[in-house]
Amino acid sequence: MDLKNKVAIVTGGSRGIGKEICLKFASLGANLVINYMSNESLAMEVKKECEKLGAQVALSLGDVSKMADCEALFQTAKDTFGRVDILVNNAGITRDNLLMRMSEEEFDSVIAVNLKGAWNCMKQAARPMMKQKYGKVINMTSVVGVSGNAGQMNYAASKAGVIGMTKSMAKELANRGITVNAIAPGFIQTDMTNVLTDEVKDEVKRVIPMGVMGKVEDVANLAAFLASDESGYITGQVIHVDGGMVM
Repeated sequence: MDLKNKVAIVTGGSRGIGKEICLKFASLGANLVINYMSNESLAMEVKKECEKLGAQVALSLGDVSKMADCEALFQTAKDTFGRVDILVNNAGITRDNLLMRMSEEEFDSVIAVNLKGAWNCMKQAARPMMKQKYGKVINMTSVVGVSGNAGQMNYAASKAGVIGMTKSMAKELANRGITVNAIAPGFIQTDMTNVLTDEVKDEVKRVIPMGVMGKVEDVANLAAFLASDESGYITGQVIHVDGGMVM
């Protein structure tokens, strides 16, 4: 796979899956605009690691739930590199709670970042990608958006919505040389899952046919394929990276 001289925007790129996607893209020759929400030191670390791999990197602080911040993100890409070839909508949050205990704020905040944030960036990406008649949009959804999960109604709703938006954008822009796909990770070893107790981790593994949690590299490898020209005839798809958890 080759992403040489491609320009990629990755939201939520300072840690976890987003960080690994940045590193993978950099290793394949892409230049990057990395969005982060608050932790500048982490973002700087990722920037330096990507630069060691040969990439040019710009950072953009911003909350993707705010359209003005997304406009600034894409303006950074335009000012720095002159174009955007790849968008990875990775930024996301969780505010887990059972329905009867979930507050309106917990619901609204997750929808704002995970769903509206992805829409904001997709809208910003559409026009420049249509003008250049080329683009790759990769949206991070979740197996929870397909199967649902107790205690995560807000998160499941946001990720199910991302799937619907992915398919809709794919249909709207397919004839402009733009592919739009979604990745649905299952349980991946990240900071989020590292805080789980061993008992919970064992329970999780029992529902995964492969019997192990995935690695961030598993998701990044798929993202790289979808970002490359080798996936040129694939659009509107939701691809699970979950060890067979949801079939």
